[in-house]
Amino acid sequence: MTILKVENLVARHGLLPAVREVSLTVDNGEILALVGANGAGKSTLLRTIAGAHPASAGTVSFDGTDITHQPAYRRVANGLALVPEGRRLFPELTVEENLLVAGGRSRPGPWNLQTVIDAFPMLAPLRGQRASRLSGGQQQATAIARSLMTNPRLLLIDEVSLGLSPQAVDTVYDSLRELIRGGATLVLVEQDLSRAMSVAGRVVCLLEGRVVLEAATADVTREQVTEAYFGLGRVAAPPPPKPPAAVPADPRHTGLEERG
Repeated sequence: MTILKVENLVARHGLLPAVREVSLTVDNGEILALVGANGAGKSTLLRTIAGAHPASAGTVSFDGTDITHQPAYRRVANGLALVPEGRRLFPELTVEENLLVAGGRSRPGPWNLQTVIDAFPMLAPLRGQRASRLSGGQQQATAIARSLMTNPRLLLIDEVSLGLSPQAVDTVYDSLRELIRGGATLVLVEQDLSRAMSVAGRVVCLLEGRVVLEAATADVTREQVTEAYFGLGRVAAPPPPKPPAAVPADPRHTGLEERG
């Protein structure tokens, strides 16, 4: 069953189009990897889906309801949550306080303070630690855990591994795999193609705000995704045809006579 449907979505930064007529779907229980180079429009697309950025055209439907112009807090209440790029934690609040703030807007569901800590065991000894004192990996785990506290039906995670050490990325992905085994529905923006394709069932690649590749990860190679990522698969447009060469006029066709 399709939970998210995006049709011909356009989003701008001022006069600059960042998302250009993007269409995609996400099914319940699906893991979708959204990839592309810096500036491809990935973060703007997620923010527009989540209601943090206005759509200029097109539609976003969640569970069959048009939410294109619905405010972000209503989308959260309906089960759509975003883990933004840069984590955006409350730096002076503790880990537990950050989680409880999100829990105050929670839908009914399985996620609460204890189940979230169980899913992210690295946070258990950090519950009383201020968010500003956490490492990058700990902050990312807290940000994902905070979104889970709202009991989302669809979780959008922007830049999963950006700025993290390899060890921290391993830890975050271990927790994501636990969520996936539990049946979570996720859209992951990820720069690391190998990581993205290791957990996702389908990959969508953006280039200059447009979808240039969409395929099941089992049916596409990393090299094909890389080509789409950098636009290497584009075929150059043929040059316009040259005009026919001018033919000297025949004097018999002009009514003129040659003179010797």
